[in-house]
Amino acid sequence: MAHWFHKNPLKATAPVSFNYYGVAGSPAANKICNDLRTTRARLLDMFTDITCTPEVMKNATDAYFSLLQCFIVSPDGSTQDNKMRFIQNFRWTDTLQGNTPSAQQDMVFELVSMAFNVALWYTKFASRLAGKEKYMHIPRLITPAEKGRDLEPRVMDTYIIQCQAEAQEVTIARAIELKHKATLIAALAYETANFYQKADHTLNTLEPECSSKWRKYLQLKQHFYMAYAYCYHGQTLLAGDKCGEAIRSLQEAEKCYARAESLCKEYRQTKGPGTTAKPSEQLFFIKLGGLIKNTLEKCQRENGFIYFHKVPAEPPTLELKASYGLAEPVPFELPPLREQCTPEVYATFDLTKGAKNDKAKPKDEEVKPMKEPDLKPQKDTGCSIS
Repeated sequence: MAHWFHKNPLKATAPVSFNYYGVAGSPAANKICNDLRTTRARLLDMFTDITCTPEVMKNATDAYFSLLQCFIVSPDGSTQDNKMRFIQNFRWTDTLQGNTPSAQQDMVFELVSMAFNVALWYTKFASRLAGKEKYMHIPRLITPAEKGRDLEPRVMDTYIIQCQAEAQEVTIARAIELKHKATLIAALAYETANFYQKADHTLNTLEPECSSKWRKYLQLKQHFYMAYAYCYHGQTLLAGDKCGEAIRSLQEAEKCYARAESLCKEYRQTKGPGTTAKPSEQLFFIKLGGLIKNTLEKCQRENGFIYFHKVPAEPPTLELKASYGLAEPVPFELPPLREQCTPEVYATFDLTKGAKNDKAKPKDEEVKPMKEPDLKPQKDTGCSIS
């Protein structure tokens, strides 16, 4: 499925040393700083490690986040800012903005940026991660996200909706493979098409230079799954002896499929961030074209010999609702605070001593992009899910 889904690049970040000489006033405090450096480096390595599994990623994420919260959560459990929150500058690129990073001197910015990358990694491995926990922390940022940046609501919402849509695609493929009823497949396809349409509309006010390619992908997927919905709805109508309506539904499926093919070409020709998927070359895409053609021809033959129904001028209204099979996001929760982050250790951090801090570099200085593993596509079986 490597060439079926469009994926924007992972966020990249500048190295962070967490060297707070003078401020860290005890061996235990120094150990927290050293562990932050090593766990952050390990987590970043996992993003580009082709052998990394979701279990390994979760362990690496928990290890870093449980320590990072030592500099975010108040040790007395109050809502007061942790005194270490603003000691370190962080620089992160954005998935739609090239290699020019955003920079904030804020541990919360690091938390939500890294959490965003972890979620994006999961999408690249056909997994799901809910955005609820990131949304809880984003309002705490002192500097609001700039337009078009990853933490801006339009971009965040689109990623979450796309995750739901792509998870739903797996459900549809499974339903087809198991030969479920046409009514269920049509309803699932219709719901998925609506997800993609909603994601596309969420981006419609974003600058075209950074969103056009992504939007073309969302649009082609919307029309592809509308074609699926009309095709399988046509089968349902034929089974109910509504041959004229079935023909009109199949004609609309043909129209949506042709539009999806056209959008595939436009998508390939549009410049923008992210990998370029090749959905029109996949068997799952190609088989739908043949299914629509054969089903339409069958309906037309039977209408000419048996039913003699008039074909409506307008396509049938799809008011389909899947009774089951809808994908649900897996809740994400931050790990508990590391046991070494005690109030006693916290008290040994002394900001008045002056840390040898990593000075904020110019915001327009580029950060080296991550070299993501080149995942070779497996043999395309059409819709089989292992």
